Amino acid sequence: MKCVILAGGSGTRFWPYSRYSNPKQFLNIIGDKSMLQMTIERLEKIKKITDIYIVTREDLYDRIIKEVVGIDKNKVIVEPSGKNTAPAIGMMGAYFAMEDTDDIMGVFPADHFIVGHRKFEKAINTAYHLAKKGKNLVTIGIKPNHPSTAYGYIQYDEKSEQDHIDAYHVKTFAEKPHKKLAERFVASGDFMWNAGMFFWRVGTFMDSLEKHIPDLVESLTKIATKIHSGRSFDDLWEFIDPISIDYGLLEKAKNIYVISGEFKWNDIGSWNALYRILSSDKNGNVIMGNGKVMDAGNNLIHSNDRFTAIMGLDDVVVVNTDDATLVMHKDKVEEVKDLVEFLKANGQKQLT
Repeated sequence: MKCVILAGGSGTRFWPYSRYSNPKQFLNIIGDKSMLQMTIERLEKIKKITDIYIVTREDLYDRIIKEVVGIDKNKVIVEPSGKNTAPAIGMMGAYFAMEDTDDIMGVFPADHFIVGHRKFEKAINTAYHLAKKGKNLVTIGIKPNHPSTAYGYIQYDEKSEQDHIDAYHVKTFAEKPHKKLAERFVASGDFMWNAGMFFWRVGTFMDSLEKHIPDLVESLTKIATKIHSGRSFDDLWEFIDPISIDYGLLEKAKNIYVISGEFKWNDIGSWNALYRILSSDKNGNVIMGNGKVMDAGNNLIHSNDRFTAIMGLDDVVVVNTDDATLVMHKDKVEEVKDLVEFLKANGQKQLT
């Protein structure tokens, strides 16, 4: 299997710790290694994986080459600008298709937290075999343990695929829901979180793109030729319209299966997501760095250098960096990206 790690994001919901120039995938959030390094090392242990490619931004290329261990610099592909996930994944599919359309391709985020290697590898092996045996598009889902509004959802047919008891035919993909809808999804019992991991035979994927996003495929085929010969494709990339793989392909295709991932998973996409995987005190408080909580509960402090205290407040997140302080209620963590957009629009881009 040839796998692609998408490492061009900016992690805006993790501001102010994550910045455009120092995004979440490069941060040592859990332990002493970056999220990207942890992802690579996790994939290197999977027996089915033979090649690891990274797609990233031009300004992050040198840093990946210098800091990330275990990656071939010739397999770090730069996208000239962010165009969402379909063009990034599609150009790699077109590139792989030049060599062998029967190869299995896996797509992974750069910055997710996963615990339980055996169960993770089992899910990937199931996805691999399901993609190999037919014209199937396969994803991994996670059974929800709370009604999150931070993730997309996958509705599935509860009757499992005959050869794989943990694989199910997908009925529909749902965008990130509001709270009441998320509660209905979880209560129904036939929804999983979309973990953003995808598997398919290269030929099946390219045929599916041709069917659902034909204009994109024409450009990607030309781009793949330029990647193969080491030439710039900025001129072709400029005219590609941004589109997500979910909206452009997965919400339209019928031949999709979801594997139920039994491993522990968290995208660490927000401060609440981080809070959920950390150990708290008896009052539910988490302190990362230098801080103190008094007469308060269920709070998160992230402050490496500056002493930070919370008194008499519950369900609050406080994040201190050298040049910014964020104080918010936990209910607002998904809106941090709106604050980042405000800063950009009001002459404070240096803070983003």
